[in-house]
Amino acid sequence: MKDMERRFDAPVDLNGLIFLVGVQELGQHAREFKKDEKVALMHIAICVLLTPYGYYKELGRDADGWPHFERVKDLPPLNEKEQERLMKEALLDYFER
Repeated sequence: MKDMERRFDAPVDLNGLIFLVGVQELGQHAREFKKDEKVALMHIAICVLLTPYGYYKELGRDADGWPHFERVKDLPPLNEKEQERLMKEALLDYFER
């Protein structure tokens, strides 16, 4: 996370970064999102972030342009700290692409 804070020159929030990835991957103009859309954006981001690790694959986009994913394999059992570490690593990988 320190790498991200240096990159953005500010403290970063893990959930905020995940949401940002979801918005980026949706690729629509900036707008207000409804609560259910925010949840969907977080899901999109998690799928995108874990795709390079072989856990998800993108199926395509629906008529509204929202991407859909399929789980390819289950994540191993992870405690909260391990989940956070995986997401941080995935975020670093994502922003390095």
